Amino acid sequence: MLTCLLFCRFSDMKEFYYLALRLGKIYSDYDNKDVARPKLALWFNQVEQWNCEEFNTVIKTFQSHYDRILNFFNDKRTNASAELFNCKLKTFRAEFRGVNDLNIFIG
Repeated sequence: MLTCLLFCRFSDMKEFYYLALRLGKIYSDYDNKDVARPKLALWFNQVEQWNCEEFNTVIKTFQSHYDRILNFFNDKRTNASAELFNCKLKTFRAEFRGVNDLNIFIG
């Protein structure tokens, strides 16, 4: 009900909403980058036709990182584990700032 009211009042919002859903569907449905590549290309074309500045920013980001984004489709893994490890290292370093006894780290 609310979405109908919103979409009736702001027709652009409906198109933005469905563009975002289509991108999410590509990510959830495909697990092979060779299959996902043309689907993403079609999505890019739809976004370019719409000519929305916010989505154009998304396309620029995709273009800058296209190969790494496509690699996600092969095994559906992100670099989240590496980011978590990095965060833990930074936290550890912040907690033990100024420690001069190297045996703490070795033993």
